Amino acid sequence: MKKSSTGNPSPLNPKDRVIVFGGAGFLGSYVADELSERGYCVTIYDHKKSPYLRKNQNMIEGDILDRGKVVSALKGSDYVYNFAGIAGLDEACQDPLKAIETNVLGNTNILEACRLNRIKRFVFASTIYVYSDLAPFYRSSKQACELIIEDYQKAFCLDYTILRYGSLYGRRANSFNFIYKIVKQAIEEGRITRKGDGEEIRDYIHVADAARCSVDILSEDFKNQNVILTGTQSTKVKNLLNMIKEIFQDKITIEYSTEPETGHYEITPYSFRPRVAKKLVAGSYYDLGQGILDVIYEVYSMSDKKNKNLRHIEKLIDPSP
Repeated sequence: MKKSSTGNPSPLNPKDRVIVFGGAGFLGSYVADELSERGYCVTIYDHKKSPYLRKNQNMIEGDILDRGKVVSALKGSDYVYNFAGIAGLDEACQDPLKAIETNVLGNTNILEACRLNRIKRFVFASTIYVYSDLAPFYRSSKQACELIIEDYQKAFCLDYTILRYGSLYGRRANSFNFIYKIVKQAIEEGRITRKGDGEEIRDYIHVADAARCSVDILSEDFKNQNVILTGTQSTKVKNLLNMIKEIFQDKITIEYSTEPETGHYEITPYSFRPRVAKKLVAGSYYDLGQGILDVIYEVYSMSDKKNKNLRHIEKLIDPSP
C-alpha cells in the first residue's frame, strides 16, 4: 500500500499542460483545481461551461464523440484525464446504448487523440465496480475501457494510469451521489428512505482527498498501473444515516424498505477479477462527519427549505466554503 505525499509537489515540468475531459463535473472539477494549484496549465473540456472555472484555466465546450474536435483540443498537451461519460448506474442500465457509446467510444476517441498527439500519460476514471458483476452496462463499459487502454499501451506505447474510485462525497455533487441525495431528502422532506437494512458497508472518500491522490499518481511509480482510491475507514450505511440524523438533532426520520437495493454491492464488490490494482491512501484526509456537515450546508443553501423544522441547521453549520 502506497501513501500519497502530504504536500503539493510541483509539476514534473513547469510548462506541463493538462486537459481534463469532464472537468466541469463533480470529481473532474476538483482534479482540475488541484492541478492548477500545483502549477499545471489546465484546460477543461466538457459539453457545458464549468461553473467552477478559474481565471487561470481554459475552457473548451464540446462532445467527446466529436473525434475531430477532441484531436484538435489535445494539441500541445502533455497529460490527459478523462472523467467524461455516463456516471449514473441507473442511467446506464436504462439506456445501455448511450452508456456504451459515450463511455466506450468516447473514451476511445480520446485515446486515439492521445496517440496522435503523443501524450505523456492518459489517466482514466474507472470504478471499483469493475470488480463486480453488478451495475450492468456501467460496469461493463468501464471494463471495456480498461482493456482498450491496456491495448493502446501495448500497441502504441501510450502510458496510462487507471483510477478505480470508491464512494465519493463532498460539495459540487449531483443527484447521482448517494450522500447528496439523502441530505437533500432530509432537508426537503424531513426523512431519509433507504432500500435494504443499512448493513451495507462503504469506504467513503472525500472528493478533495480523491483529487489530491488523482494528481499524485502522475509520478513514475504509477505509470501503467491500476490504482484503487477509496476511504480509509469502512462504514455501515445505517451508521452514516444515524450520524446525519444526529446532526439534524433527531428531527428527521430514517425509513428502511424491505425492497433490496439493486445494482449495488453489500459488503464488497469483488466478484470479478480484472487486473490487480494498487491502493493509494491520502496521507491526510477529511473527517467524514465534518465532510458531511459541509455537504449539508451546501445542499441547504441551494434547496427550497421546505421543511421549516430544520431551519435550525443554519446555526449548526459554518457557512464558510
